[in-house]
Amino acid sequence: MLKYFVWLFVGVACTSASGLVSGQQPGPSAPLKAVSPATPVTRTWQVEGVARQGLLYVPEIAKSMPAPLVFCFHGHGGNTRNAARSFRLHEVWPEAIVVYLQGLNTPGQLTDPEGKKPGWQKSAGDQGDRDLKFFDAVLKSIREDYRVDDRRVYSTGHSNGGGFTYLLWSERGSVFAAMAPSGAAALRLRNELPPKPVLHIAGRNDPLVKFTWQQLMIDRLKTAQKCGAGRPWQGGATEYPAADGASVFTLVTDEGHKFPAQAPQLIAEFFRRHAKPENTTSGQSRNKSPEVAR
Repeated sequence: MLKYFVWLFVGVACTSASGLVSGQQPGPSAPLKAVSPATPVTRTWQVEGVARQGLLYVPEIAKSMPAPLVFCFHGHGGNTRNAARSFRLHEVWPEAIVVYLQGLNTPGQLTDPEGKKPGWQKSAGDQGDRDLKFFDAVLKSIREDYRVDDRRVYSTGHSNGGGFTYLLWSERGSVFAAMAPSGAAALRLRNELPPKPVLHIAGRNDPLVKFTWQQLMIDRLKTAQKCGAGRPWQGGATEYPAADGASVFTLVTDEGHKFPAQAPQLIAEFFRRHAKPENTTSGQSRNKSPEVAR
């Protein structure tokens, strides 16, 4: 299992940022198109006396019907506006509530050791768990303000944001249906990762989060989730199917430390195809979860 591995969590500047689990229902498989998104709203949350912000896109349907919820995390040195332009999840999946959260100044491990640029905590307990608490507060408030489909909550992020997506999987795994980290490797986690579908995006020529590190992460995921041989999926991605549906998907490009242009469509389709099983409110995690009920 993925337990007690060495964490290779890289805090670097990044301003741009199907097998189904038993009981899951596939989402629509029609090609996704970029459409006019909902009007963005900048929200502020008070977390232990600190004002935290995010850019929130809410479809009209979320006021009357349960909607999927996607969390997006920029890389070290990034911001919500640039993340929205890069990830574009609010465009390619307009039926979903999409929130781009803003990090705080954080020391990086390979760059920005003074912590002059915004990013995310690198491990459980780091920075007083400020970003895990931020996530908890945002999830709680969105559930209170809108109708959220609790079987369809997701996280994606690039670089430092991809590492934080892995950390959320470890520390808040019961919340999520599937994860899509990019340009990241998280090889030391306090808790094992509860099996769930994952799409890992990597560049073979990544000079910062080395591809060898990311390949090691992918291999350990495939072993832990008992995946079979790879087979072509779509958009150049590969699926490594698991009998219980916790399949590992990969998109490996020849690019460097860059969020690929084709990634938003692929992530949206991947998320649309994966939901938690019916009659499940806490997911597949054995990890202790925060109180985030409505």
